[in-house]
Amino acid sequence: MRLARHRAALSPEQRRRKALQRGMLAGLTAVAIVAGGLVVVFGGVGALCSTREPVLVSVAAAVDVAPAVMEAAGRFNETKASVGRRCVLVQVTEHPPATVLRTLIGDRAGVLRERPDGWIADSSAWIRLARQQGASALPAGESVVATSPLVFATRSSLAQRFSVGKTEMNWRMVFPPTVRGRLTPTPSEPDVVRVPDPSLAGAGIATVAAARDVVGTGPEADKALTAFVRWAQAGSAPDYRSMLEAVDNRTFWQRPVVIVPEQSVWNHNLSPSPDPVVALHPREGTINLDYPYVVTATDPTVAEASTAFAEWLKGPQTQEIVRRAGFRSGDGAQGPISPGPRIPTAAPKTRSSVSQQDIDEALRAWSRLAPPTNILVLADTSKHMAEPLKGSTKVRVALEAAEIGLQLFPNSTHMGLWEFADGVGRIKGYQERVGLGPITEPETGQVIRRSRLGEMTGTITAHPDRDSSLYDSILSGFRELTSEYREEMNNSLLVITAGKDDGKGTNLAQLADALRREWKPDRPVQIVIVAFGDGVDRDGLTRITSATNGSLHVAQEPGEIIDVFLAALARRLCHPTCKPTA
Repeated sequence: MRLARHRAALSPEQRRRKALQRGMLAGLTAVAIVAGGLVVVFGGVGALCSTREPVLVSVAAAVDVAPAVMEAAGRFNETKASVGRRCVLVQVTEHPPATVLRTLIGDRAGVLRERPDGWIADSSAWIRLARQQGASALPAGESVVATSPLVFATRSSLAQRFSVGKTEMNWRMVFPPTVRGRLTPTPSEPDVVRVPDPSLAGAGIATVAAARDVVGTGPEADKALTAFVRWAQAGSAPDYRSMLEAVDNRTFWQRPVVIVPEQSVWNHNLSPSPDPVVALHPREGTINLDYPYVVTATDPTVAEASTAFAEWLKGPQTQEIVRRAGFRSGDGAQGPISPGPRIPTAAPKTRSSVSQQDIDEALRAWSRLAPPTNILVLADTSKHMAEPLKGSTKVRVALEAAEIGLQLFPNSTHMGLWEFADGVGRIKGYQERVGLGPITEPETGQVIRRSRLGEMTGTITAHPDRDSSLYDSILSGFRELTSEYREEMNNSLLVITAGKDDGKGTNLAQLADALRREWKPDRPVQIVIVAFGDGVDRDGLTRITSATNGSLHVAQEPGEIIDVFLAALARRLCHPTCKPTA
């Protein structure tokens, strides 16, 4: 077994011991004992290097490219390369890029036991991110080992169905149907396009960049990108293998499509299937993933040895290995060897408008939008919400739209629901209907919060004879959320209301003053108000939201609440410098 194929991380002493115990490398032609030291004569070329203290190079490689790099390392080890007359021995382990990045920038949680000496990520974006976040000593000029274009992958039978329906794969499919102008996909479209988690996979980062490029810039584009992030989180997967396995699973999605590197489709189809997966190119052009090697060793001798391996990876033997593994060559000029009928033979059109800077900005946007939300919803059930609106009542229109909006929140969300009106909850003027907590867990009993919230949005009604306790409820909700503040989340108070307070408790000036005094810039709770109908006190409500860098939205149409949710969440892109919104 080649040492390069070991996947378990070993300490330096363990690796030295194993190397010596195994007699170093296969392929040596003669072993001579000289002056009491072990000297290996390699390959008949007369080069001598000592095996007593080999230069050990540990390389961390992204999971999909790791097998090919392991094979390349085995070939490299057989060349008997040396540094300062010491043999170089490369060992490759597979690790997700995010884990390596955390190790290199000095994080303490979720890191490798040892810093690697070389790193192959599944996108150069990871290396740029590492430099930006503290690993500034990484040398420039990394070597691209392989490339693989992003493809839309689905079962062959579904690809044929899409073709009959004249549906071409395109980047707008990554957005939820509401962004594309409809509530649900048509039968000739995918019912879901799953995206790799951008916090874990290069294909996910590139997809965010493509999505950002498609929608452009501006407030509407920010809302669309926010919808994409929420949609992607709900259906993202940690790695390419599990995504492609989900395509074969017919128990949930009916017309699934996943975005993965082309090589993943090649690898998946090594297992026979009556309905194999096919790779489809998006009509607007795709983005090529590169797999760069960067030297990460801090010891000068090990860094020299790591650099020697980097040079080997650019050579013809390694390039043949990666192409036989379903990748395209490092320069992208040569396709996979024996790609099979499910991989397009023509080189894909690239989306040239997406630059490295766009990819980096997209990753920053994701990092701002993706953190989970700790959100408390206040639903106004006073007489003002019993007023008619579009053939229904304001409260029914608002809560039906909120039920759709609930689908935009991933399982990592914490959420709670209060209703408020004078007399609700007796003295307080509000009543907790669902306590704040994880939406995937039950508050009590067996029913999880997400289901309880869906039930509440369908059953809560307004009270035609009760005044509004808006200001008291906002202050109480703000204090509740402040006490339940979660550092790792975005903390928001969402108020769905007719926008009127009937003046039996806290007044506007008292509320605004209390919010200014109690709002903490290092623990910010943002108040977002969605007001329905005419007669809304815009100036008064803006005073409330401005005190917490929040936003006010006035809605007249049922569908507008979805835009409101997205606009509120999109403010994370500018936080904490957002301008007041009304």
